[in-house]
Amino acid sequence: MEDVCSDKVKHGLAAGLATAPQRPDWTVDQGWDSYTTEQHSVWKTLYERQSHLLPDLACDAFVEGMSRLPMSADCIPNFEELSETLHKATGWQIVAVPGLVPDDVFFDHLANRRFPSGNFIRGAHELDYLEEPDVFHDVFGHVPMLMNPLMADFIQAYGKGGLRAQSLGKLTELARVYWYTVEFGLVRQNDGMRIYGAGIASSFSESAFSIQSDSPNRIAFDLERVMRTNYRIDDFQEVYFVLDDLQDLLALAKTEFAPYYERLNSGPTYQPGDILTTDKVPHRGTGNYHRRRTHKP
Repeated sequence: MEDVCSDKVKHGLAAGLATAPQRPDWTVDQGWDSYTTEQHSVWKTLYERQSHLLPDLACDAFVEGMSRLPMSADCIPNFEELSETLHKATGWQIVAVPGLVPDDVFFDHLANRRFPSGNFIRGAHELDYLEEPDVFHDVFGHVPMLMNPLMADFIQAYGKGGLRAQSLGKLTELARVYWYTVEFGLVRQNDGMRIYGAGIASSFSESAFSIQSDSPNRIAFDLERVMRTNYRIDDFQEVYFVLDDLQDLLALAKTEFAPYYERLNSGPTYQPGDILTTDKVPHRGTGNYHRRRTHKP
């Protein structure tokens, strides 16, 4: 398989949860002193190649967030140091967890401005493919955008909304919003489309694919359209939904989802490669990448 970082949303998609720790909120000590030289070396490799790539592909807010954080290629970041800087900027902190956590735990952390990060890092043989989000995905991919007040408020609102969606049986629909924004979102800038989603920003190959490839569709973000659209967890995305501006996250954070949930009780569900007559399509993809993969011997 080609190098793909198809990390999974922390809720609803895990093959299995991490073993429950003793703390009811599933947090653990980061165990920074226990990281080995080899593990710091994996971080260094990942950090250096992404930090060289992203200034030309990621949005300004992501690049600025990276520059303000106590994070470098030298070693895996210390969560306490990160949290000190992050809390001063937007009131968030990083808490260590042993892996994927239950939905209600995940949402409760987000609703209280705590971002749960895996405290483990992938092996040197897994640089380009990972099924469960590790410290590189969670910290390098997510934390720079948490320095931005718009994303900080949006993810907290998502956490609160997740607790409500769970009680209504609407997690599948809400998870699509997280996937196509926080994980795999693009945004327009004056210099073109740029990455803000962590699933792209932490993936060497998908960073270039999402912006430079002619294969995927890039469709203007529409909330109900997104909530009706499945996504891929096994490969690059076939579609990226594009915000006109990061300010759009502010409107999303204030959205009342109940009317959407009501409408979603009926009507179609779309596949990732679908284009609708009602879509605004900044870029209609060729689909060549996924077509070749489908017919691969």
